[in-house]
Order: sequence, then structure tokens, then C-alpha cells
Amino acid sequence: MRIPNLFIVRPVALDGAFVDLWVVELSRSHRRSLLGRDDAAIIGGMSERTLAIIKPDAVERRLAGPIIHRIESSGFQIRAMRKVRLTKREAEGFYAVHRERPFFGSLTDFMSSGPAILLVLEAPGAIKKWRSLMGATDPAKAEAGTLRKEFAESIERNATHGSDAPETAAYEIGYFFAGIELV
Repeated sequence: MRIPNLFIVRPVALDGAFVDLWVVELSRSHRRSLLGRDDAAIIGGMSERTLAIIKPDAVERRLAGPIIHRIESSGFQIRAMRKVRLTKREAEGFYAVHRERPFFGSLTDFMSSGPAILLVLEAPGAIKKWRSLMGATDPAKAEAGTLRKEFAESIERNATHGSDAPETAAYEIGYFFAGIELV
């Protein structure tokens, strides 16, 4: 069985999830001649999207501006942004994957305790790049220069959230944003 060499021309949002459309098959020589670079450069340069949340603790302490500045200074494009106050039920739905964990109740109480800022970020390798900028969940273990080292108060009041995988990012973005809202 032959697996074709595919090049994704344009990712688009479809009902809140990202679907790669307009796929064309290119031979290795065509990719090199049309694009002037090899497969690794093509794949490495493709943009990815992730969900970021500036959590209620950071919004309450007026840290949204400095965090957004760091996001933009780090090369991310903000494709959507909204300030919300999650209900307990919305927080429980969003964090449903953690329902059986001992921290679920306190996490959803915290996430519904005040306004939060939801963002869709785009950059090559956005998920890994955003998680690196955020730092470890526990600010005591976060590296110097990360958002959580600088702004987090505790493991729960840790200023930011970020998707951990492409599938998670698609689900999380779709939970809060309709595809048409992503510019």
C-alpha cells in the first residue's frame, strides 16, 4: 500500500474544530521545487493553534496585560479572545476529564470564581511553545522567566491554562469558540 505525500494547503475551522482541507499530493521533487525547502521545513513551519486561559487569579490581580504582552512578544498570533465568567457547570464541563480527581471540586470552584480571559493562540508548534512559556503547573517547580514562576501563587492559582495536545486543543477551542470567531 502506498501512502501519498500530502501537503496541507490551508487549515480551516469547522464547527469549532480544526480540519485540514485543500490537500494536494506532491512528489518529493515537486515539493522541493514548488516550495524551495524539504519536508522537515514544511512540517516545522506549519502553524498550530492552542487554547490559552488567563485564569481568575491573574485577572483579579490585573496581570492580563503583562501576560498578553508576553504572548505577543513570544511570536504568537491571537486569533480569538474573550473575557468570560464561567458558571460552575461550564467549568465542570470544560474540566470533565478530571472529574474523578480529588482536586476537581476546588478547580471548578476556582475557575468559576471570577472573570477569565480565553484566547486562541497560533504559531508554529503553538502547543509546546505555549506550555514552555507558561512553565510547570507548580510555580515552585517552574523555570525562571516563565509566566507561572513570575505570576502564579500556588499549584491551583497558577495564572494560566494551556492545551496539552492537538486533540485537546481542538476540543478546548471548540468548547469556547465557534469556528467563525477565529480570525
